Amino acid sequence: MTSAAPPPDAPPPDRRTTPSAPPPGWWNPEVRAERRLVALLQELRVLQTGVQIVFAFLLGVAFTPRFGQLTDAQQDIYVVTLLLTVVSAAVLAAPVALHRGLYRHPGKERIVTVSARIAQAGLLLLASSLSGAVLLVLDVVLGTAAAVPITCVIAAVFAVMWFALPWAVRRVTTRDRA
Repeated sequence: MTSAAPPPDAPPPDRRTTPSAPPPGWWNPEVRAERRLVALLQELRVLQTGVQIVFAFLLGVAFTPRFGQLTDAQQDIYVVTLLLTVVSAAVLAAPVALHRGLYRHPGKERIVTVSARIAQAGLLLLASSLSGAVLLVLDVVLGTAAAVPITCVIAAVFAVMWFALPWAVRRVTTRDRA
């Protein structure tokens, strides 16, 4: 007894085929907004890990024996950096709270827009917090004369990579569409 061979144009049984069209509702504004919000929340989850690491570092610093030896300026840098870190954690978590508080609420596109702006503010606070941590560590290790210019370079890297680059890409993309 022989089995019938599959037609020559049939894909192999283990090969997955991709659909020729997106799933139903893919371009629906509400579905699109939901996808964008899910992507944003994923990105914020990654950032929260960085905030937690900086915060843990800063909490540990205050309880080391050497903390009492910091100058008043270094302690001021520490306090400002600690507060920036806490505020950045709150701001970066706000879109999650907004999503939870407005779950199944109409107007998802507005929630995405507000959440994206909140995330940008959180990025600014996080960049400031990370720069402050760098300034504190470098001031203790290398002294103020070396710490300040190096920290300025670090802050400039954040400004370029997190703000100027996305703005430039958006500008070019918008111009290319016109």
